[in-house]
Amino acid sequence: MEDDAPVIYGLEFQARSLTAQTAETDAIRFLVGTQSLKFDNQIHIIDFDDENNIINKNVLLHQAGEIWNIGASPADKEVLTTCYNKSSDSRVVSCAAVWRMPSDWETGNHESPDDSAHNPQTLELLCHLDDSAHGNAVCVLWEPLGDGKHVISLADNHVLLWDLQESSTQATISSTAMLEGKGQLKFTSGKWSPHHNCGQLATASDTAIRGWDLRTMRVWSVRYNHSHDQLVLTASSDSRLILSNMVSISSEPFGHLVDDEDLSEGEDNPQEDKGKEPLKDSVVSTYEEHEDSVYAAEWSSADPWLFASLSYDGRLVINRVPRTLKYQILL
Repeated sequence: MEDDAPVIYGLEFQARSLTAQTAETDAIRFLVGTQSLKFDNQIHIIDFDDENNIINKNVLLHQAGEIWNIGASPADKEVLTTCYNKSSDSRVVSCAAVWRMPSDWETGNHESPDDSAHNPQTLELLCHLDDSAHGNAVCVLWEPLGDGKHVISLADNHVLLWDLQESSTQATISSTAMLEGKGQLKFTSGKWSPHHNCGQLATASDTAIRGWDLRTMRVWSVRYNHSHDQLVLTASSDSRLILSNMVSISSEPFGHLVDDEDLSEGEDNPQEDKGKEPLKDSVVSTYEEHEDSVYAAEWSSADPWLFASLSYDGRLVINRVPRTLKYQILL
């Protein structure tokens, strides 16, 4: 598949939450959460066949409410988190919970691709991550290199660190922090960096991402690349997805040998000693395949050069890092 040939999948309902299935490293798999006021909401399990450019799906029911954020455990591919809205005392509140997929969620999809959509299975609730004293939950962030025992939740202007126990069926708050500044600041998104010993957290609050991204439209999603942390995706309400090459925050030294495993099948290693100049921070590409606000972006867990984005109208778009930039980073 060429670099500039996206693959598009349409959902029946509106959607704004997307994550890669982090613990799945053999298949290119994404999870998408829907937002519907009339029908039970769903989690679409999207498998991408890279060789044939085909998308296969399974569907699970999320009956708790509209899904605003979804996250996958780095240790157990059947465990995930969602932030969702529900009605309580004639008002809408945002909650967070940990769920487990049914162990046989793939059963029945091999004979008829539509079976899972017509007769979807339901997620199993493991525990809640709600703390009303700190406000409404915005998103849940799994510790990327951990054992699935620690998550961070963002609630209004608070950061909460949770310890998960008893196979994720119990959760306790181990520490908290607060976003300080003028006005009523609230988090809109965030991501735990998988580099620097997981000691960095990038957060967005309305129009700003502290340290490196300033945009006039609201930023909804920030994602570091799992293997090359200078590659950063940001998605916003201007219907655009931006891929940036932020060399200044990279944990890798400039210029290193290409690992054969980093090259896709059929690609040659064009490594030559060209006396290159070091790369500078830059916007690599602006993707405009969406027609509505882009609420989520995720890197594939199986292919570090492939990523997906999701807009509110239910459009999922899969793209790749341009090959020229790929070689600049690898060589």
